[in-house]
Amino acid sequence: MPEAEPVQQEQEIPNDRTTLETTQHQGDQYDPTSKTIKPKLESRLGRDSPFDFGQRYLTDESKVFEFNAWDNVSWDSEQVSKFQTQIELQQQNAVSEFDKKQFNSNPSKYWNIFYKNNKRNFFKDRKWLQIEFPAIFELTKPDSSANSTILEIGCGVGNTMFPIMEANENPGLSVHGCDYSKVAIDLIKEKPEYVNQADHYTGKCHASVWDLANPDGELPEELEPHSVDVAIMVFVFSALNPDQWKQAIVNLAKVMKPNGKVLFRDYGRYDLAQVRFKKNRYLQENFYVRGDGTRVYFFTEEELIGIFKGENENKEVFKNVKIASDKRLLVNRKKQLKMYRCWIQAVFEFNGETI
Repeated sequence: MPEAEPVQQEQEIPNDRTTLETTQHQGDQYDPTSKTIKPKLESRLGRDSPFDFGQRYLTDESKVFEFNAWDNVSWDSEQVSKFQTQIELQQQNAVSEFDKKQFNSNPSKYWNIFYKNNKRNFFKDRKWLQIEFPAIFELTKPDSSANSTILEIGCGVGNTMFPIMEANENPGLSVHGCDYSKVAIDLIKEKPEYVNQADHYTGKCHASVWDLANPDGELPEELEPHSVDVAIMVFVFSALNPDQWKQAIVNLAKVMKPNGKVLFRDYGRYDLAQVRFKKNRYLQENFYVRGDGTRVYFFTEEELIGIFKGENENKEVFKNVKIASDKRLLVNRKKQLKMYRCWIQAVFEFNGETI
């Protein structure tokens, strides 16, 4: 079969592991005095809530190239058919069984290489989280409840941890970061903000290597069972093999407090990152390997609700509090290119029962 036709291969789109933060709210300013994000409204495209998407709607197709982005874009049957055709071509040019075993047998190897190659400057600090997930920063206020704990799963090089620490005025807050990659954790521990945390941070922080889907059910270092108020999972669940989802939910339940919240953002089905894959990247249904050896899955809302619910039909392990698909149309006006993006954002609440 011929190689799948590239989907706008020369487009200028963000790599979600690097610059998604700057493209979502480009122009937002962090005010160190008030410790708040002051959004630049014209760059936010009217977007005030992660679950109430912006107000720039495309009602006249002839005007599609008048702006760089359109919010809450619907896909018609013709567009979905194009996505599915592209994926059928990917399936016909799947990863070989030998290579599949290589990628699935030691995924940490590829993430360690990724961080060695890119290091700390590859990522932008995720200060946009104050807009997207205000529950995080409620815990940083001086009058917030004591003995609160935030855990970022898949913390990378600390680009969520450190903005939280910078904003924190709650001496009872603990911020923990964990990542599958030892290289990423070593980079965090080299940062002056971490080494000199007594001078820079009100509260305490800790970073450690942890596999969310580890089969032994081990918890991250320095964390007790059912001690986490808020867990942050941004573009991390998609890196797991679908076979690991069940164990990941079991481990997540062990670390969360009753009624603790999981703040989630990840790839949605038919996002451009999925449909633009060419041959020898398809591992299994909706699961791919990137050119650097790291893996990625693309979800639907219904699928995620079912995963977090767990396998007990009578009781939800994690209740779906809120979930929405962020469908956007980005355009390159110079090259007259259309780029369809889809991310899923959700809040799940732990019911308090260990699985």
